[in-house]
Order: sequence, then structure tokens, then C-alpha cells
Amino acid sequence: MRDTTDNLPSMPGVFPDTTAAIVRMVESERTLTMACWGMPSPQFALKDRKTDPGVTNIRDVKSPHWRRWLGPERLCCE
Repeated sequence: MRDTTDNLPSMPGVFPDTTAAIVRMVESERTLTMACWGMPSPQFALKDRKTDPGVTNIRDVKSPHWRRWLGPERLCCE
């Protein structure tokens, strides 16, 4: 495994639109790297908002909103 995070300090949490550590495959090697976290919010969560704060978890994977984001091409690690 390769670590590209340079002595990553502990984090209090993971929040939408901020960076956090992920593991992904790079040239057949697991690599720890930083990436922006979050998924777009469903329409019902955006009522009366001008910006999308995003979400960091998906509770209903059967919802049509999430289907396009759940394919294997979007996975961070294998």
C-alpha cells in the first residue's frame, strides 16, 4: 500500500465538500489519498436553499436519485 497523505492527523469527522482520506486502486496498488467528500443532495432536501450543502451518507440506495452515483465506476476502492 502507498500513503500519499503525508502523516495525516486525526480528523474530528468527515463533512460534505471537505477533503478526507480514501483508499483507491492506482496501477494495481492500494493508495491512501485525499479526496473531496460528499454527494449531491436529493431535491426534497434542497427546498428553500440556494446552495447544495451535500451529504456524506446514502440511506436509501433504492431511491432513483442515487442510482446514477452507485455504479462501480464511482467506487473509490476495490
